Amino acid sequence: MSIESTCDLCDVHKNDTSGDFRVLPPVFKAFGGLPGFAGPASTVKCHEDNSSVKAAVESPGQGRVLVVDGGGSLRHALVGGNLAAAAARNGWAGLLVDGCVRDVAELSATAIGIRALALMPLPTARRHVGQVDLPVQVQGVCVRPGDWVVADADGIVVMKSAPAA
Repeated sequence: MSIESTCDLCDVHKNDTSGDFRVLPPVFKAFGGLPGFAGPASTVKCHEDNSSVKAAVESPGQGRVLVVDGGGSLRHALVGGNLAAAAARNGWAGLLVDGCVRDVAELSATAIGIRALALMPLPTARRHVGQVDLPVQVQGVCVRPGDWVVADADGIVVMKSAPAA
């Protein structure tokens, strides 16, 4: 799948005042084996517990982007090598984590795009708390289930619908 450039999308939508086009702040780093990704959002909200993330990536991704609202926590990794491999195997287009990831060598060898705030080797506890498929806040930007997420080397944008072909 060809991914439209975030710069081109920003050029087209630079005067949008509707809130249908949003740009995430430049705080995310790339960790996956693919340089970019795009697809409709599926959302998880969790804090230092990746049970809901695990359940999501073990289900069919159908080309979606899993957007994880981890509250920006830098204390525990919400995604590691095993979950990234499950996401790639199950057809997820990408992972956007407002939090940390771990197993950097495994992540970079996995055929999936991953953006996260930082690396943290400490895993989460699995207390089986978290919410799925609800509007979430990622670095102050609202992402709703079904919004279109596009990530490339220049940044990450969120749109109400897929870019026009």
